[in-house]
Amino acid sequence: MSANSFDARSTLRVGDESYEIYRLDKVEGSARLPYSLKVLLENLLRTEDGANITADHIRTLGGWDASAKPSHEIQFTPARVIMQDFTGVPCVVDLATMREAVKELGGDPARINPLAPAELVIDHSVIADKFGTANAFRQNVDLEYGRNRERYQFLRWGQTAFDEFKVVPPGTGIVHQVNIEHLARVVMVRGGKAYPDTLVGTDSHTTMVNGLGVLGWGVGGIEAEAAMLGQPVSMLIPRVVGFKLTGELPTGTTATDLVLTITEMLRKHGVVGKFVEFYGEGVSAVPLANRATIGNMSPEFGSTAAMFPIDDETINYMRLTGRDEQQLALVETYAREQGLWLDPAAEPDFSEHLELDLSTVVPSIAGPKRPQDRIALSEAAQQFGQDVRVHVDDTDLDEAGKESFPASDAPAVSSDVPSKPVPVTSPEGVTYELDHGAVTVAAITSCTNTSNPYVMVAAALVAKKAVERGLTRKPWVKTTLAPGSKVVMDYYDRAGLTPYLDKMGFNLVGYGCTTCIGNSGPLPDEVSEAVNAHDLAVVSVLSGNRNFEGRINPDVKMNYLASPPLVVAYAIAGSMKVDITRDALGIDTEGKPVHLADIWPSEQEVEEVVASAIGQEMFTDSYADVFAGDDQWRSLSVPTGDTFEWDPESTYVRKPPYFEGMGMDPEPVGDISGARVLAKLGDSVTTDHISPAGAIKADTPAGQYLTGHGVERRDFNSYGSRRGNHEVMIRGTFANIRLRNQIAPGTEGGYTRDFTQEGGPVSFIYDASSNYQAAGIPLVVLAGKEYGSGSSRDWAAKGTALLGVRAVIAESYERIHRSNLIGMGVLPLQFPEGASALDLGLTGEETFSITGITALNEGGVPETVKVTTDTGVEFDAVVRIDTPGEADYYRNGGIMQYVLRSLIRR
Repeated sequence: MSANSFDARSTLRVGDESYEIYRLDKVEGSARLPYSLKVLLENLLRTEDGANITADHIRTLGGWDASAKPSHEIQFTPARVIMQDFTGVPCVVDLATMREAVKELGGDPARINPLAPAELVIDHSVIADKFGTANAFRQNVDLEYGRNRERYQFLRWGQTAFDEFKVVPPGTGIVHQVNIEHLARVVMVRGGKAYPDTLVGTDSHTTMVNGLGVLGWGVGGIEAEAAMLGQPVSMLIPRVVGFKLTGELPTGTTATDLVLTITEMLRKHGVVGKFVEFYGEGVSAVPLANRATIGNMSPEFGSTAAMFPIDDETINYMRLTGRDEQQLALVETYAREQGLWLDPAAEPDFSEHLELDLSTVVPSIAGPKRPQDRIALSEAAQQFGQDVRVHVDDTDLDEAGKESFPASDAPAVSSDVPSKPVPVTSPEGVTYELDHGAVTVAAITSCTNTSNPYVMVAAALVAKKAVERGLTRKPWVKTTLAPGSKVVMDYYDRAGLTPYLDKMGFNLVGYGCTTCIGNSGPLPDEVSEAVNAHDLAVVSVLSGNRNFEGRINPDVKMNYLASPPLVVAYAIAGSMKVDITRDALGIDTEGKPVHLADIWPSEQEVEEVVASAIGQEMFTDSYADVFAGDDQWRSLSVPTGDTFEWDPESTYVRKPPYFEGMGMDPEPVGDISGARVLAKLGDSVTTDHISPAGAIKADTPAGQYLTGHGVERRDFNSYGSRRGNHEVMIRGTFANIRLRNQIAPGTEGGYTRDFTQEGGPVSFIYDASSNYQAAGIPLVVLAGKEYGSGSSRDWAAKGTALLGVRAVIAESYERIHRSNLIGMGVLPLQFPEGASALDLGLTGEETFSITGITALNEGGVPETVKVTTDTGVEFDAVVRIDTPGEADYYRNGGIMQYVLRSLIRR
């Protein structure tokens, strides 16, 4: 029960129902706040306990100074937690381990139980092994169950062992699309109270739900576990960037073009750690599906959240997706009563302002390795010609201008682009030439775009028009369709568009993230062999949100984000060298060239299909029994009991070592001396570079571990699927095939130098770590700007900690990874303003000492600590423990240890 210092408790009647609410207008200054901060203010009013959340906290938020640097800490209590299976499995593993730890410390294991609703959607495990056939979906699902049976049995145990924990089984949809179509409440009702739906999620793209007016963002798995166990999220009241939208999108552009433009603008502006909020007359012209697409990309431009307020568009979408009329009435009544309903003419107080006239957006793609690197489609071929040069050898550069294509391809190509045409013959006997720039993966995938019926219908219409002209994909292109929910295939079928996608090779491969998270599956053998034997710089084109190096497919060096209809177009063109805005995509059955404009659908065509083919019953039918699963799911054998029976032979789910030797009282934190550098890294090192992801290679420490445990190569599965086994994950940390560790120049991948051995020979990072830990030598990591950008991968921090890293010193951090490091007891430090490892002359061969950390034992957080090396370098590093709550986590050795001790003491 709230302390109710502001007399904000009130009653709201909606139809025949009454709800307890906490009125925002009782707090002075609330009316001028941005929408997102009003949601936080309600959260504080409702959870005020006089200790963690006080009247002063509420008063401070009500009097928020938009221009001030964030300095006031608040405790945010999310209404629910959402997870996907890659990050969710280790969460449940940790909860199961905590139950055992509580028991060992004399507590009740049942105390470890979610106090807020927690929902997990299994969407990351399906791999697009099979494609281009009518039965690809069924085959991929069967493979998925075969590979992941142990994990799925474990999750089913969790569903029975923990209250308030539900699992959406495989083959249903992508977590964020399932969230906006079904799980999101917009306004929650629990215990007679009505309040804004808020959440944290173990996937950075949790922000997709921002498009629905729901405040939520991605956190690491360890932070999500704490939220499930009733711990509020410690945060500073953020700056809020107001992003004004005016005008309307021009003909020929899509939501993808809009979101890539916004991503470029906001990344350039700088919004890390800030909320972004969209306002203005143009918001009403943005369909809910487009809002969700924009919200989804929040991690790509770096913001914590990217909010759209509630309005008629929200209500219409909720009605379309099958929410009941009482819920719709509650959402609208509550939002209007609390000042949370969009006023297009209003301009709340914002910290910073940007503006975009939607009419200026042009068709775009982004790449070849970062989402913010937008390229106007008209310049894509020319830009590729420049970017490819860093991926080819000198011989290919000398040969630029000599490339050739089979006469049937007939594209016009730039004559100065590096070329190395290699003849390839498919198993069907088709011979063609593969060259730099060949599109080897064309994937309609990811929640970002498959939730948006406008771009999905546009893609199908492009396929239809192309098929009618006699065009098809090039034989070297792996084409896949992985929608975010079953509803997509329903409206494709109703509109009669599925056969055209099938003929183009875009057969259904699964309902999951697939290509966007590295589950693209292998390229055809003959393509893969040619690419690797001749070191070809081939590309992928996908409708996803991530295109980081090494993420999509190990054979593919360059990756481009594009709208679904452009993915189809590039599958037909077959090469990034083709300027698809000017050159013919191919030749039709009458020998005439076919250009993109010839097969691009009009807005009216798309809108007619959307209006006629999508109905409310599709959503109500698809989600009628969403937690039940198919026969395979229901037939899984389920362990019983409050504590899990660990299988010592399991290579998927193992008890982690986080609580070994833990007592009720934490040991004092200590300074670091005699530390060696495990990795010295450059700018924009992402969590994909750090955290294990993608395929497991046989000759790596993780592959050797699995082989040593009797696992055949074909059954290695992916790192993501083995996140419940810390032994595999430690061995894969910092092992991304594109990681460049500056200590070991000339290498790519998980290598370092091992200074426990004479001369410091090059070694696998895991092997060196084992030697350092055996010798009692602590480790540090040196890094550049934007360290830890990308997905909220908790294993990027868990693996770092388990490798023996005590501190990271970077030029700057992305929010989630910095928080996760603290949550695992790793100290995040920052070089002095304007300084870097290069400026300071650090090579990574030094021995480091860090003093002043012990000041944390006195209750405060030092602004800086002293870093010295055996070579005489000395500087003051900024301590990036930003809140008192984070300091408590660090003093306890991590967030899980803090929560465990807190629960036992209650």
